Amino acid sequence: MPRQPRLDAPGLLQHVMARGIERRKIFFDDKDRESFLERFAGILEETQTQCYAWALIPNHFHLLLRTGPTPLSKVMRKLMTGYAVTFNKRHKRAGHLFQNRYKSVICEEDPYLLELIRYIHLNPLRAKLVQDLNELDKYPWSGHSAILGHHKNVLSPQHSKTKNNKNPDHPVNPVKKEKSLAEKTIEDVLLHFGQTQKAACRRYREFVEKGIAQGRRPEFQGGGLVRSAGGNKSGLLGRKKERRAMRGYWGVETL
Repeated sequence: MPRQPRLDAPGLLQHVMARGIERRKIFFDDKDRESFLERFAGILEETQTQCYAWALIPNHFHLLLRTGPTPLSKVMRKLMTGYAVTFNKRHKRAGHLFQNRYKSVICEEDPYLLELIRYIHLNPLRAKLVQDLNELDKYPWSGHSAILGHHKNVLSPQHSKTKNNKNPDHPVNPVKKEKSLAEKTIEDVLLHFGQTQKAACRRYREFVEKGIAQGRRPEFQGGGLVRSAGGNKSGLLGRKKERRAMRGYWGVETL
C-alpha cells in the first residue's frame, strides 16, 4: 500500500483555530493584537504561507492558511510560542497561554474556500464584538476590512515596517517594491468576485452579508471537512491550484 501524503504537504488549505487555556483571554488589548499580527505578518512572508482570512476574538483566533514549503506545524509553533513569550513577559505571567495545541481542518478548496473566508470574517459579528456589518467593515481585527480596503493590510510586512518607522524623513521603503504575498492573496480573493476592484469589493461584501443569517456552522469546524487528526485526505492532497491569468491588477473576467 503506498504511503499516504504528509499532512503538511505544501499547498494544503487549512482552517486553523487556537483557544486560550481554560478559555481565558489571549488578547487583553490592542497592543496584544498588534504584537500578534506583526509577528504573524513576518512569519507568513518568511515561510511563504498565504492567509486568506483571519479573525482575532479575545480568547481565540481563526486563520485560513495555505501552506508553502514550510510545514504548518512549524509556522504555528513559531507564531504561538513567540507570541506566548511576549504576552507572558508583558503581562507578568507564567505558564501555558494556549489550550493544548492548535486545531486544524483540511479544506477542499473548490466548495469551501469562499465559504470559509465568509465564515471566519463573520466571527466578530457572531461574538458580538461588532453590532452589524457596517461596524464589521471597519473592524481592524479581522481580514474583512483589509479586503474591502477600509484598513491597510496589517499582514503585509511593508505595513509593519512603515508603521514602526520613527523618522518620516527617511522612509523604510523609498523605492516601490514587488507586492507582498499578503497583498497578492487579497487580490486572489477579490478575483473571485469581479473584473474591477470596485465591483469585486461590492460583490464580496454582498456575499458576506448573505452569510449573516446562516449563524454558526459546525461543518466549518470539522463536520463536513477532514480533520487533521484523521479521515481520508487522499482526494485533497496534490491538487493543483487553479491558475488565473492577470493583466496588471484587474484585467480579466472572474473565474
